[in-house]
Amino acid sequence: MNKIICSGGLFLAAETKKFLFLLRTQGKTAGHWGFVGGKKDPSDNTPVDTLNREIEEEIGLTQSIKKYIPLEFFISNDQQFQYSTYVLLVDKEFIPVLNDEHSGYAWCAYDKWPKPLHQGANKIFNNKITRAKLELLISLI
Repeated sequence: MNKIICSGGLFLAAETKKFLFLLRTQGKTAGHWGFVGGKKDPSDNTPVDTLNREIEEEIGLTQSIKKYIPLEFFISNDQQFQYSTYVLLVDKEFIPVLNDEHSGYAWCAYDKWPKPLHQGANKIFNNKITRAKLELLISLI
């Protein structure tokens, strides 16, 4: 069995302290809100390479990211699925250029997430450690 390695990013605008969510249009996650991200391609060397490629494909933006802040690393019990999640710090909110994977976007304040959330995003926001990291990050910017 081939490993599935993925990366995702949660944009945070320093000016408003809001997070970017994207509304999925495809597959079993259609109609759910989540982050930009996806599977590693053979040409990707690192999780950040994967994330940058996915950002460019899904919302057409990479150049204004100020910092990539690791938030969580998940690995399944069977070691076959890995997901790296980052907070992507930008100066201010922007209008993403969506591809066909998404039909909408929303900039949301902390704990005012849109619903329904993608399963992975929901797990992140229900984890006490990642919530504490996000709260600390918001207080520092």
